[in-house]
Amino acid sequence: MTNLNYISPSFIVGNLKAAVSFYVNKLGFEVQHISPDENPFFAIVGRDNVSIMLKEITPDIKPIPNSKRHEWARWDAYISTADPDTLFNEYRSNGVSFKQSIQDDDDGLRGFEITDADGYVLFFGRPKS
Repeated sequence: MTNLNYISPSFIVGNLKAAVSFYVNKLGFEVQHISPDENPFFAIVGRDNVSIMLKEITPDIKPIPNSKRHEWARWDAYISTADPDTLFNEYRSNGVSFKQSIQDDDDGLRGFEITDADGYVLFFGRPKS
């Protein structure tokens, strides 16, 4: 039987240093990989079983979050968490700005939304119990 463990979205970013800083300093992620050593343009940041790949391409290639493409495409990543309320409080104490505060939404989920340094919207939550 196949056992899938996780998925790692890949986001094009405008500035790799700013993107990595947001994930590390605001969301408590760690840098798992960054390359090349001189003038890095690619990084993998992660926390627990979640990883996100970040890549700075060229100045003319800009990030295009899903919500910029269509209003119904609210999120660029759904990050499952067993306790969204505790995580929300942690992030609030870190000075994170929220696109949507912790709540039960119309999709049957409990969670919150954060917009990262490049406009990507991350939903942290779980199905309502």
